[in-house]
Amino acid sequence: MINFIKSLFAPTEKVLECDDIYSKIIELENRIVKLEEENVETTNVLYELGNSIDAVDVRIDILTAEKWIAKDV
Repeated sequence: MINFIKSLFAPTEKVLECDDIYSKIIELENRIVKLEEENVETTNVLYELGNSIDAVDVRIDILTAEKWIAKDV
């Protein structure tokens, strides 16, 4: 009976596991913040690329229209 009572009051590894879990949660939250920042950067780059492609497309249309007007096509 005394051993049972001692085991109830003895430190357990579960406390250490909880601390480890909390540190993992903090680590994962930091990784999430970093990934969200990278996601925003990637989205911005994709918008810039899309705008560049649209600008080139418009320029090609202008050059093609000029050739049609000059009847060089």
